[in-house]
Amino acid sequence: MVYRKVRILLLGSRGQASMMQSLPRTAAAVAVYALVALITAAAAVGAGGGEQPLSRIAIHRATVALQPGAFIDASPALLGLQGKDREWVTITYSNPKPSKDDWIGVFSPANFNDSVCPSENQWVEAPLLCTAPIKFQFANYTSRNYGNTGKGSLRLQLINQREDFSFALFSGGLSNPKLIMHSKSVTFINPKAPVYPRLAQGKSWDEMTVTWTSGYATNEATPFVRWGIQGQIQILSPAGTLTFSRNTMCGPPARTVGWRDPGFIHTSFLRDLWPNFMYTYQTGHRLFNGSIVWGHQYSFKAPPYPGEDSLQRIVIFGDMGKAEVDGSNEFNDFEPGSLNTTNQLIKDLKNIDIVFHIGDITYANGYLSQWDQFTAQVEPIASTVPYMVGSGNHERDWPGSGSFYGNLDSGGECGVPAQNMFYVPAENREQFWYSMDYGMFRFCIANTELDWRPGTEQYKFIEHCLSSVDRQKQPWLIFLAHRVLGYSSATFYADEGTSEEPMGRESLQSLWQKYKVDIAMYGHVHGYERTCPVYENVCVAKGSDRYTGAFTATTHVVVGGGGASLADYTAARARWSHAQDRDFGFAKLTAFNHTTLLFEYKKSRDGSVHDHFTVSRDYRDVLACGVDNCPSTTLAS
Repeated sequence: MVYRKVRILLLGSRGQASMMQSLPRTAAAVAVYALVALITAAAAVGAGGGEQPLSRIAIHRATVALQPGAFIDASPALLGLQGKDREWVTITYSNPKPSKDDWIGVFSPANFNDSVCPSENQWVEAPLLCTAPIKFQFANYTSRNYGNTGKGSLRLQLINQREDFSFALFSGGLSNPKLIMHSKSVTFINPKAPVYPRLAQGKSWDEMTVTWTSGYATNEATPFVRWGIQGQIQILSPAGTLTFSRNTMCGPPARTVGWRDPGFIHTSFLRDLWPNFMYTYQTGHRLFNGSIVWGHQYSFKAPPYPGEDSLQRIVIFGDMGKAEVDGSNEFNDFEPGSLNTTNQLIKDLKNIDIVFHIGDITYANGYLSQWDQFTAQVEPIASTVPYMVGSGNHERDWPGSGSFYGNLDSGGECGVPAQNMFYVPAENREQFWYSMDYGMFRFCIANTELDWRPGTEQYKFIEHCLSSVDRQKQPWLIFLAHRVLGYSSATFYADEGTSEEPMGRESLQSLWQKYKVDIAMYGHVHGYERTCPVYENVCVAKGSDRYTGAFTATTHVVVGGGGASLADYTAARARWSHAQDRDFGFAKLTAFNHTTLLFEYKKSRDGSVHDHFTVSRDYRDVLACGVDNCPSTTLAS
């Protein structure tokens, strides 16, 4: 979630209404453009602030204004010679007529003129450009004297994204770009190489999936994974291959200026793992000439056996997005905490067993190059521990696409990139809800972008997930979702006269109470908040740092401070709100055994613990009835 928005279509939404003015001027597109303009004009001031940086570039307005004496150059021209998937390049540039609005755009593929415009993007006057850059930076960002000298340089990090790159110097700012000069192309030595593996637990506890991206179609090479117990014989497992096309996008900018070919997404299933053993793995592609292109080698620890009594550590957060280490795209404070969260998790990776990113994954919002950049950013984490994702409004929502909220938040993606780029153990990946067992935990992951109300397919899934767990083996029952179906003090909820998503806890609190959900966790609100154990707006137990004995009610936690611009809270504190923090951070659950669970909320900036509580509960306490969940009894013997 980024803004507080107007409500449209189905239930309405707080989805992103900002769209770049880049629609084809056909009769149908004019109608869509009018709708976008109306929504943008009506949108209120953002609760979280910011907008997708690339959406600020009116790329269709670009004109040629080549300046004699201007130049732009990038070096080195060939990247990846040492096998790296990311490299720094130095850009030098000069403009005889410099301006503070001059900027450098990075384009990939390097050919970014009107010859690559899709047929459906027919304008009244054909544009010079119809594809957005993958990143940009202002010419004076690191060269403070650029306005006086007209000369500057900067360093940019490029990742291997299957295509070559070129750099363009523009004047006229982002709203009226004029192409002054463009560079020669830069490329990785093997643009098609397998990159950015991400692990996910499969549908059974002893199965790990490896998903990665490459430029190799199945008619060029056969994808596989070489893997095995560390130090022992390695085996080969085949991989399936998916991709998606521009036509599967639901609207702009994903279908227009934001489109970029996603390459090929491969997934291999590593089965029959031994619990807690260390495994090594390496992705590969066997070319039809017999040679093999290898990815890097990685390792992971197999999950524990369900119910196993051992130390288990889970990290949970939402709304992280991505950011550029070179400072690109950062003139609008879009996702300032993203790198802090990523870096802190990398530092503490030895103390993390699995990660849950519960929606608003990349904030690509229809600019598909950002998905590659996100997978590169989280690679050190996702290649080492399972990186489980949930669906949020910025992945799924689009009018007329079947989403529960009829808004524009996904930028036309309508869930397609998310359900292809990351594996989840769902029966139907389009639905994006799933259950997962990890040691002493049962996780029930809901999809708030599809209907969850009683009588729906998702409601039946949620009840089955909660009711089918064996609490003797898995005492810790956790409910995860993106939007706040429980409790939140965010101002954008308060402005609508509520403290939740409409019909959220009204639909689900009876299930949480009946099946004794320990903790329900959400994103969407960019910050942190913890309730007391609460039922029907009443604290059943006081907010505390320690809970013991029989279950009373579910504790609700908002952990949406993964990186996107922060939200505001109401000045008046609700009685059920025990702790708040308007900062970037993440939650960590540590199960020491079947009776003791530690919850910690940690700051992204330094990993310090800002809030915590423990739950101590014997199995008889799980069996005991609490508020509104006592079964009928009889005195008969």
